[in-house]
Parts: sequence; structure tokens; C-alpha cells
Amino acid sequence: MQITRQADYALRATLYLARLEPGERASTSKIAEVQQIPASFLAKIISQLSIAGLINTTRGARGGVALAKSLDKISMLDVVEAIDGPILLNDCTDPTYHCVFGDDCPIHPIWCLTKTELARKLKAATFDQLV
Repeated sequence: MQITRQADYALRATLYLARLEPGERASTSKIAEVQQIPASFLAKIISQLSIAGLINTTRGARGGVALAKSLDKISMLDVVEAIDGPILLNDCTDPTYHCVFGDDCPIHPIWCLTKTELARKLKAATFDQLV
């Protein structure tokens, strides 16, 4: 299992914004330059983070990007799920998936426990801690 490059870039962009002074905004070009993220890729990421309510974007001369919530209210899980959707690890951890092995599969509980633990750790990692 590997977090997508897009989610990794989103985490780095969010961390960059978390390090700004309160009320400060950053241009997407500056974020792309400092975090070494392709600008066209970052535009899509910024859009997804904005739709998820994690960042605010403002156009114009005084525009830019800023976090929409306080640092303690944004977790790594929030950012990853805004980009990649819910963490599943395996199809069988999706509650809507019907496994042919049903309740007889000894592997299923391990996948579910691992998914839950990973989500718990990512949820606990808030950006106030990371800064």
C-alpha cells in the first residue's frame, strides 16, 4: 500500500500553509516552487482541498490560499481522504463490498483492524503537532 503522490503533495502543501503566519496567504506558484510540486498538479490539489473545506482560495492581487480551519482541526487523515477518498487497504474493508468468503475469511479482521489503526493514527496527527 502506498499513499498516492497527489495525497503526498496535498500534505506538503497543507504543511506549507500551516507554517504561515495567521491571516497570511500564499500563492499557488510559491507553494509549487517551495514544495517542488508541478503547478498544474497543484491547481487540481488546491481545488480538491477547497471543496473539502480545508482551505480557502481568494483571487486577485491580494488573493492566495490559506487554511480554512485552525491547525488543530485539520488532520493528515482529512487531507488524504480529501484527495484519495476513504482509506480501504483492500476491497474487503469497504462495507459495501460483498466478499465470496463471507465471515469465514481469517484475513478480513486483520485488514479491518489495520485500516482502523492507520486511520486513527492519521486522524491523531493534526497540523498543530506537525508545525
